[in-house]
Amino acid sequence: MAETLPALAAGAAGAVLGAIYFGGLWWTVSRLASFRRPALSVAVSALLRMGLALGGFYLIAGGDWLSLLACLLGFVAARAVVTGVTRPPRARREASGTEEAGHAP
Repeated sequence: MAETLPALAAGAAGAVLGAIYFGGLWWTVSRLASFRRPALSVAVSALLRMGLALGGFYLIAGGDWLSLLACLLGFVAARAVVTGVTRPPRARREASGTEEAGHAP
């Protein structure tokens, strides 16, 4: 029980890191056409996001492998959530299987 609360906190912190990382990736890609220097913008965004994620992992883990694992699981879970939230409505319908095929089998 004593190890459960820190692991849950690390998982929640990993989810926040993941939301920031993948939300920042989505923001960068969605505005790519409006940047004056798209390659530089993508590179700077990647460096900032990776630095934040790796620094967060280092601080959250604190040398404990269980906290690192929980943080990583939260990070991956946030990826699934951000991917689902940022998907366009048509792609959501196609992924859920509710849209009929537009061609004969």
